[in-house]
Amino acid sequence: MELCAFNPGPLDESVLYDQEKHVSSAVWEGQERGALRCHEHTSKLDQWSLNPAQIELINKAGFGYLRLIPAISLDNPLISALVERWRRETNTFHLNVGEMTVTLEDVAYLLGLAIDGEPVIGFTYTTCETVCKKFLGRFPDSGYTSGGMVKLSWLKECFSYCPPNASAEDIEYHTRAYLLYLVGSTIFSTTTGNKVPVMYLPLFENFEQCGKYAWGAAALAFLYRALGNASLRSQSTVSGSLTLLQCWSYYHLNIGRPKLTQDPYHDQFPLVLWWKGRQSGPTANRDITFYRKSLDSLKPTDVEWHPYKSIDPILVPDVIARGLMLGRSKTMLICFDKAERHLPDRCLRQYGFRQPIPPPISRWERKSRGVDGGVDLSGKMEAELREWANRLLQIVRKDEAVDDSVYMHWYLKITRRFVGRPIPLASEFQRMNATLREVAHIADTLSLQGLDNEQIQSVTRISYIVHECLRDQAGSVVTVALVTSEDENGKRGRGKEKVRRKGMTKRRRKDEGEIFQGDNRDDELLPNPSAPVIDYVRIPHQSEAVDKQQLADVFFARYGHTTNTDMTHQIGDPRLFTSVNEIDDSDMCLGVTKVDDGSEAYASSRDCMPQSSSMAEYGNSLQPTNHAYNDPSSSSEANGIHDSHRSHAGSDSDDQSPSLSTMLTGRRLIHRCNGNIPT
Repeated sequence: MELCAFNPGPLDESVLYDQEKHVSSAVWEGQERGALRCHEHTSKLDQWSLNPAQIELINKAGFGYLRLIPAISLDNPLISALVERWRRETNTFHLNVGEMTVTLEDVAYLLGLAIDGEPVIGFTYTTCETVCKKFLGRFPDSGYTSGGMVKLSWLKECFSYCPPNASAEDIEYHTRAYLLYLVGSTIFSTTTGNKVPVMYLPLFENFEQCGKYAWGAAALAFLYRALGNASLRSQSTVSGSLTLLQCWSYYHLNIGRPKLTQDPYHDQFPLVLWWKGRQSGPTANRDITFYRKSLDSLKPTDVEWHPYKSIDPILVPDVIARGLMLGRSKTMLICFDKAERHLPDRCLRQYGFRQPIPPPISRWERKSRGVDGGVDLSGKMEAELREWANRLLQIVRKDEAVDDSVYMHWYLKITRRFVGRPIPLASEFQRMNATLREVAHIADTLSLQGLDNEQIQSVTRISYIVHECLRDQAGSVVTVALVTSEDENGKRGRGKEKVRRKGMTKRRRKDEGEIFQGDNRDDELLPNPSAPVIDYVRIPHQSEAVDKQQLADVFFARYGHTTNTDMTHQIGDPRLFTSVNEIDDSDMCLGVTKVDDGSEAYASSRDCMPQSSSMAEYGNSLQPTNHAYNDPSSSSEANGIHDSHRSHAGSDSDDQSPSLSTMLTGRRLIHRCNGNIPT
């Protein structure tokens, strides 16, 4: 089986250096946060009544196409699963097929916003009264404001209808209010609820000048920052232009793509309008788990790298077409205090190019720049503004002499292959273990009477190999019994969308563990900070010395006659005669101790000793393989393990039924844990 099935990556942490902070680490550890709350307030945009004079001003300001986009029902689980794949180290989605991202080209095609022009930046405000009075002709009551933000509901109540006999000044007031509402509910939606910063209002003062700003680049910077924040394990909300994100997924990924009850609007621009209308097809069971598994198993055939290649050029307006080349610019995106890198050189296949190994990117810290009232952010972002000014000099070029396979070989080492754990392997290990136990039973109970030395050697060799396999399983498998309680999942679940785990009852989640395979070394266990640590009895390696006389005595006790010296030399391991068939589930007992920083702790053989007469009969003739490691600091309350994800196996007073995963591991270990030869 592939290593990636057990190690989700990255194997090389030079690129994804913030893995521990990422939500994928939490999901792998069993800390499910459910679907995110998606903040986009487009449902009441159609309640604004705009007259022709207002529409003309909106077109001049550069938002004529954004105004046409209707409210689209958001698929919270799909967006949440995409966020789990977003990496703020590279501002890309890390998928099994390679890196992908929402590019400036996507913004131009999907939203119809200008991606070239002046950077969207200006003064910040901590109060609303002055700026609202200047640009809207009135200011809200204190109940409608919060610092430098105003409620969208106030804008709608006061400005959604412009009287027919309104003056030119009032028309401008109402239009600015609409533009502030439009950007605050779509491309610049925040996680604060229904508020929008008033710092955008001065940019709407002159509608002609407003149309010269790169609003598409600002929208993408805002979305990048929102996705980066939402990808942290501590977050439960996401904002920004989620319609852009969802429709980007519809165009590029064959996952969750809806079927429409009518033909798409292929003759309309922007392209988001293609997904306008009622959707059909079953979506009730498409929770975040469904989408997560779909992305974990994504195939190249599920990806449409360049969906716009068949677009009729006549459909794209000239003002948008002129800036499309900037879609391949490796530059800095700016939206007031937010500056994010646009890295198309990591996703060249989205432009129809071959993908080489991208150059390293320097780590950059997203600093919180002061938002004191009256501060001009241009003075705080000089380096970012210089990079944007040189955007036309940073267009990535096509390179034909590139082998995509070289890139993929590199990429699979630096990426996170899986977010959710693969299908539990307990049943496969159970079947394999049962087969090995059966073979071991036959080899151990086969009568050697009448067999010559060569035949006896063959039988013992078979027994040796089988027991080695059983020992290797115990030495290389860490059983993870990680179950988040139903109550805890309920507390973590957020938003309108509930994650349905169909067929996964509490009983099943408790009984089914997941098996994580690591290095096949005798004296090392793979650490897993979220899982209970099951200590394994250390088995002497086959290269370690054994007492040959003791082996001969055991052979006599087991088979009723002595063996010759040559046989003793060839066997060389007393574990050959550990009877597997005598193991009973009731005899299983695993000691659990706390392991600090990979240090080892071993289960006491006394705790695992079945109380049977056969044990007593041979107890004096054979000592345990290894003495237990006794740590006084780890003897009380299961060594202080209070985490709800851990168990207290190994305690004499613990009469809880072992989980399936513990039983499987116990079957592999008990015959070595006992350190004796059963009858």
